[in-house]
Amino acid sequence: MEKEKDLLIRIGDSTREYMNDSIKKVTNRKKNTPSGFVEIYEVDEENKRNLVSKSNLVVYLGREWLASRIFNINNAAIDPEGDEWICWFGLGTGGVLPADPFDPVPPTNLDTDLDTPIGINASDATCADFHDGFYFKHPIDTVRYEQDVDNDNKYLIAKAEITIGNDDAVGNHLSEAGLFTANSSAGGTSGPFHLYARVTFPSITKTLTRQLLFVWYIYV
Repeated sequence: MEKEKDLLIRIGDSTREYMNDSIKKVTNRKKNTPSGFVEIYEVDEENKRNLVSKSNLVVYLGREWLASRIFNINNAAIDPEGDEWICWFGLGTGGVLPADPFDPVPPTNLDTDLDTPIGINASDATCADFHDGFYFKHPIDTVRYEQDVDNDNKYLIAKAEITIGNDDAVGNHLSEAGLFTANSSAGGTSGPFHLYARVTFPSITKTLTRQLLFVWYIYV
């Protein structure tokens, strides 16, 4: 009988360890969210100067959309449609507090848009989301896939580039940017647009003499 008691105790301990291990796995999984990294450069004819390098936040809205895209089945409980993809870029001035334009306010998971979106261009027909005399969304120039050296050189990195030209967003103190999904990448598209990821950064004054390059990495 004593041996049976010992056996029962050992089984109980083993079960408890398994349950604890399972709980840890579920807890850790919640932290493994999609991620990304943004670099902003000032570009001229001679060189490219890095202004900002920092992580973005893939918001809840973007993560819900991504879950539906994986199986290509619409989720009626969420707003983004299943046939959307990341194809638009937005800029804003609401990424910092007015008292300190060089101290970014971090994005939150509940963000569904930029805090203070700005019109990027008034006449460029390749842009989208036209209202109040401006297009508020800029197309993505290129998307390339890169190998991840930390994961056996598998193609797990998507690199999107967006050029904000000299006549784009002039006169604004830029401090936030976002990637948006839509069901069309055609110029003049009116949406709807849904925020996938947002980044905030120290204010950059956009003038006619400045051209900016946003390089947005998405890791999967």
